[in-house]
Amino acid sequence: MPRILIALFLPLALSGQVFQAGFARRDITPTEPVPMWGYGSRHDALSDGVLDPLHADALVIRAGDRKLAIVGLDLGRSPSTASLTRIRERVKQETGIEHSFIAGSHTHHGPVFELSAEDGKGKGRFDATLRYYARLEEAIVQAIVEAHAKLAPARIAAGSKQIQGFNVNRHTRIEPKPSDRDLAVLRVDGDGGKPIALLVNFAAHPTTLPDTTMKFSADWVGQMKNSLAAQAGAPVIFMQGAAGDQSINREKGDFRQYGQALGAEAWKIAQGLAPAGLDKPSLTVIEEVFTFKSRVDLSNPIINAMYSKAFFPELVRNFEDEYVGGVKPRLTVALLNGDVALAGASGEFFSNHAIRLKERARVKQLFFFGYCNGYHQYFPTIEAVAEGGYGAGPEVSPVAVGAGEQLMNSALTWIYRMLGSIKP
Repeated sequence: MPRILIALFLPLALSGQVFQAGFARRDITPTEPVPMWGYGSRHDALSDGVLDPLHADALVIRAGDRKLAIVGLDLGRSPSTASLTRIRERVKQETGIEHSFIAGSHTHHGPVFELSAEDGKGKGRFDATLRYYARLEEAIVQAIVEAHAKLAPARIAAGSKQIQGFNVNRHTRIEPKPSDRDLAVLRVDGDGGKPIALLVNFAAHPTTLPDTTMKFSADWVGQMKNSLAAQAGAPVIFMQGAAGDQSINREKGDFRQYGQALGAEAWKIAQGLAPAGLDKPSLTVIEEVFTFKSRVDLSNPIINAMYSKAFFPELVRNFEDEYVGGVKPRLTVALLNGDVALAGASGEFFSNHAIRLKERARVKQLFFFGYCNGYHQYFPTIEAVAEGGYGAGPEVSPVAVGAGEQLMNSALTWIYRMLGSIKP
């Protein structure tokens, strides 16, 4: 059974009739050589420079008398549970913001996140990584604080379209192969009609660069943000979707060409949106931490040794700590202004999870954020586990079979409760 962490129902019609938004960015590129995240073949090899910078992009929204932070990170995953807790506590103290979606783009050219300041788990051997974690937390907090300070009257619109040829299902051999082809855009304008920020949501692994490239890069995501920002004259936040089984289509070119092409598609959507004022802006948020049995016993010396060889020992020791008592993913769902749903989950969800949630949720637009508010590896569908293959087996998907479906059913139930269609 799930353990409830937060379950806050905020009234749909709020007392302070205002909609505001603010944006800020911070550079989060490591300044020292550290192990890189994303490819086990690298083991503990250190980075050797920067191909392009990594950023934390923060959008703060105020709807009525409630506030929400949405943070896109050019990182492989979002911060650890302990780090996320520290960030949120500081943000609440400095801004009063209680709710947030903090997610990684899933670039495979960012720093490792699974180390800690304990002997044999990172301390002493990877102190540069531990120093980076402290700087990263500070950067995320300051980005949110600055975005909050910039809150100004705003208008909002959301839309999406199915785009072909950008992502492919890398897992299944069974036709038709599911792929979430929704390219979704949230456009936030100031009162004067100029965009404050654009949020882009799409599902495709940022893996255009090879594992032998040991330089930090936001991959195609950084190129997409830069290209779209130049066209829109406004900053861009990217939130990765349910990309667990979604690869890029390499026929679109290298990371620059792919990013620019996707940015052009996003700009078409943004241009067709007409942000409007709101008479009764509203925000409802529910968050819960679930507990599932693990399919992998890292306390078994043989299994532990196998993982340590595949990755590196300090990394695996931290994973062992993470999964004591089971796998504990976090699900966060928000309903904005009664018609835009945001669902964030702490793992690599297969695309059919998001596709089915969107089909079943009766809202104008649903954004699904993977790699959000934590990271608990792959969440394949039940049929994907039955088929087998990478991403579906316990070696990278320790969570119990059916966990993804349970989380999506919870998200769907919460949305209908927020809409008033299902009574608490």
